[in-house]
Amino acid sequence: MIEMRHFPRHLILGTGMALALAACDRPLDLDMRGAFGNAPSTAEAARNATAPRPEPDARGIISYPGYQVAVARRGDTLAQLATRIGADAQDLARYNGMQTGDPLREGEVIVLPGRVSEPTGGPIQPPEDVDIDALAGDAIRRADAQNVEATPLEPATKVGVEPVRHQVERGETAFSIARLYDVSIRSLAEWNGLGPDFSVREGQYLLIPVAMPGEGTENFNSAEVAAVTPPGAGSPTPTPPSASKPLPDEKTVPVSEPVETVAAPDLSDSGTETAAATAGAARMVVPVEGDIIRDYAKGSNDGIDIAAAPGAAVKAADSGTVAAITEDTNGIPIIVIKHTGNLLTVYSNVGALNVAKGDSVSRGQKVAEIRRDGTAALHFEVRDGFDSVDPNDYLSPS
Repeated sequence: MIEMRHFPRHLILGTGMALALAACDRPLDLDMRGAFGNAPSTAEAARNATAPRPEPDARGIISYPGYQVAVARRGDTLAQLATRIGADAQDLARYNGMQTGDPLREGEVIVLPGRVSEPTGGPIQPPEDVDIDALAGDAIRRADAQNVEATPLEPATKVGVEPVRHQVERGETAFSIARLYDVSIRSLAEWNGLGPDFSVREGQYLLIPVAMPGEGTENFNSAEVAAVTPPGAGSPTPTPPSASKPLPDEKTVPVSEPVETVAAPDLSDSGTETAAATAGAARMVVPVEGDIIRDYAKGSNDGIDIAAAPGAAVKAADSGTVAAITEDTNGIPIIVIKHTGNLLTVYSNVGALNVAKGDSVSRGQKVAEIRRDGTAALHFEVRDGFDSVDPNDYLSPS
């Protein structure tokens, strides 16, 4: 018997990725700029060597002829950074789209809205504007005169290229900005102190890394991309049908036999009058004249409350038999009348009863009066068996 062994899924995936990377003869493209299908590759431009960011002074200031930036230290907030470099915290926050209390990452670059005191040696100057021999000549001549061997010192003035500042707009990411300037995402992150997720915020200023001396980056040239054949190009175009040569006749078979039409019944005035009469007879009269002060709500109010004058007549909503006369917990009478079709009507908060249990009543007959003490209102319900229904669906003016 052959023994089958199962390996965890993550080991299989990890092994496959390791083999794929080992088989690749080029550096790993972290920016995912390699060519996919017919897409152009910008990986080479992204791997162009960039110079390291200049070191700041003791306060954290890097000074260029056109602007200055401050480099945050571990634990800095924007307000603490502003205090250290002698800048206004509110202006600094507003210029960089931040709040004064926002924490900063170690190495994060903050662009200054104005200039503060220059570091020793002044701002970083471009190479063509700096005469290194003139700056170091006096020290070398003094050393020669004293016959002392000395090594040349670096000039106090720093030499370098002023990087481009890019202000992040809505929708841009660190990756899209790196592609825009053909620089590596890692160089962009190192120059600006971005976090491990390379996140940027709208309004933030980023310094674009500069190339090493003697190297440069070239913008993407669309003319160098091989032409892509548009969809459908080269495919034969079908010949359209000719109007002079009609299509052949087709014999179609119906799916089913046609249905014989029957004349609609005549619903004339007589039928309408009968329906109206039936509907009118099925409705009930309003038991008392007044305004509805509380409407029907299933589960919370099983009827309607009708305000009326004290002593006003309470009438039977329809013909029927007095099924019961009872009282509520306060001893106030309740009348229940049974009608055809298993309908019941209930009249409560009444007094001066005119009927007794078992009496037959006609539609509109007085059965009681509105109480002369207490709340002057009738609570009226219509029930289909034991279920309450909306009385408004049955009532019509008397």
